[in-house]
Amino acid sequence: MKAINRLVSFIKADHRYVYLGTSVIAALGLAFSQRNPTPLSFLAPTGVFQDCLWAILWAWLVVSAAALVTKLMHWSDYREKSPFASERFRRGARLGSYVAVAIAAVFFIDRCVMSFIDLVQVSIVSDSNPSDFLSSLVYMTYKSGDFFIRGIEITIALATFGTVIAFFLALLFVFLRIQTFDRVDNDLVRFFKSIGRGFTTVYSTIVRGTPMMVQGLLIYYAGFTVLRGMGFETAQANQIWSTFTAGLVTISLNSTAYMMEVLRGGIESIDPGQAEAARSLGLSQWQAMRKVVFPQGIKNAIPALTNELIINIKDSSVLSVIGVFDLMYATTTVAGVYYRQMEVYCVALVVYLILTLVASRLLEAFGKKLGAEAPATLPSSN
Repeated sequence: MKAINRLVSFIKADHRYVYLGTSVIAALGLAFSQRNPTPLSFLAPTGVFQDCLWAILWAWLVVSAAALVTKLMHWSDYREKSPFASERFRRGARLGSYVAVAIAAVFFIDRCVMSFIDLVQVSIVSDSNPSDFLSSLVYMTYKSGDFFIRGIEITIALATFGTVIAFFLALLFVFLRIQTFDRVDNDLVRFFKSIGRGFTTVYSTIVRGTPMMVQGLLIYYAGFTVLRGMGFETAQANQIWSTFTAGLVTISLNSTAYMMEVLRGGIESIDPGQAEAARSLGLSQWQAMRKVVFPQGIKNAIPALTNELIINIKDSSVLSVIGVFDLMYATTTVAGVYYRQMEVYCVALVVYLILTLVASRLLEAFGKKLGAEAPATLPSSN
């Protein structure tokens, strides 16, 4: 609704460069009109009507040129002497600009959109892979649609479930990571706190300091080796420790390290005085963390936590090295079948972009609902 209101306000407003801006659009409309019409063209059969639209665009360019000449001739007193600066003419120019933009849009739809639809119809019924780039892209996408859909489903499942699992693991790990000695702790409690804090520190350092691709290979073959050592046959081990399971474990453990550090930063951003005040009221260290510090720290960390989902959508592509049938694996498979790489990888690029943009908008709405708005830019890779 806000976008519609902004569009209406933009249309109603007076613009300083209405002639220049609309002239560019009109020139594009004329360029579109010069393209050969396809059998699906709805303007080509009209004849005279199409010529009238073409003439209107040329008329706008002529008027804009006249306005430019007048501007150059009366540079210092343009508003006083130029007829184009009068209120009535400005109102007419604004209405004329709407007409020119609408005509350019009609030519774009007739020549470009309908041409693309015609190309799609011809490509999908072709008996062989067309030679030109766009037709080949459409042909391979249509013929290999099941591969791409399955890859998209696996990619979304890995990113979603991996992020959720990592969040709960990160909650546990960050609690161990931020442990400090309390005055009432005995030696055994202090020992376990030291072990927990040391383990999470080493875990975070190793995971964040190594590539996910290497982690995925190590986890996959380690799990397979363990099952083989337990006496399972190769086929049984593959059924139990599938590539999807190994990929899910990899993403979960990798994201846990990053989300743990994000949560730690959110918790440490809380004023220490709040925890001290809670302790002075009789709460234990655990109660102060659970009831006072944790809720605020998690809220502060929500934008970065939700961004981990977008990161996992992109970074899951490296798991194709262990045979996970994600979008990247599907793309590589299709490219190997048709021996056409550029077209297929362009499809993958567009799909990844759509997935990340949709996830970004959903997470932004989720963050606003929780009172923690996510940043507008897409996050970089881990």
